[in-house]
Amino acid sequence: MDSPRGYDAATYGDQVADVYDHMYGADDEAVACLAELAGTGPVLELGIGTGRLALPLAARGLKVHGIDASQAMIDKLRAKPGGDDIPITIGDFADVDVDGSFPLVFIAFNTFFALLEVETQQRCFTNVAARLGAGGRFTIGAFVPDTTRFERNQHLEVQAVEVDGARLSASWHDPENQRVDALIMWISNGGVRTWPARLRYSYPDELDEMAAVAGLALEHRWSGWGREPFDDDSTYHVSVYVRE
Repeated sequence: MDSPRGYDAATYGDQVADVYDHMYGADDEAVACLAELAGTGPVLELGIGTGRLALPLAARGLKVHGIDASQAMIDKLRAKPGGDDIPITIGDFADVDVDGSFPLVFIAFNTFFALLEVETQQRCFTNVAARLGAGGRFTIGAFVPDTTRFERNQHLEVQAVEVDGARLSASWHDPENQRVDALIMWISNGGVRTWPARLRYSYPDELDEMAAVAGLALEHRWSGWGREPFDDDSTYHVSVYVRE
């Protein structure tokens, strides 16, 4: 599958930053779960975005650091109360280009799949492991891939319907490379707005293999941030890897 022209690590965030918080609200369960895993901190969020998780964690007294490729997303975070207090690195989060050691590094909302090659995903695991002390944890929240939703490698989906508009997604699947190219559409009385999204999905057992290569072991796997049991019917997983 050819790469869309002009798409890089910052493209999605740059194009969606001004409406991101409107589309995705707070996630109190995720914050509570991460705060318990973090202990006294500090914590590092990969793909920190507009601070949906980072700012509530900081409000609980944790020292939060972040990495993101999109300056537009970081500008939104900085404009919020407490946003100027969070140290942020602009760049590729696979590099984990920060100093220090963390008891918790995390990445949520499927953002890990924004790394578009399996080698880059493995590099992220390896670099995260280097930032974890003994007993430190790397937590990933992501969907469980379901390729049955694609017909002839295509899929059109209504993601949300609200009073002021509807959000749709048109996607193309490359099963050989486990890649999906999508165009998200917001349709409202004000017109039609679109932005691209790309991902390379990995199955939970593939993530476990990457973790093992990096010297991490699976400690927990839940089907959500409320720590619900994970089973064959789960469509989402929260996986916690520990450095032993």
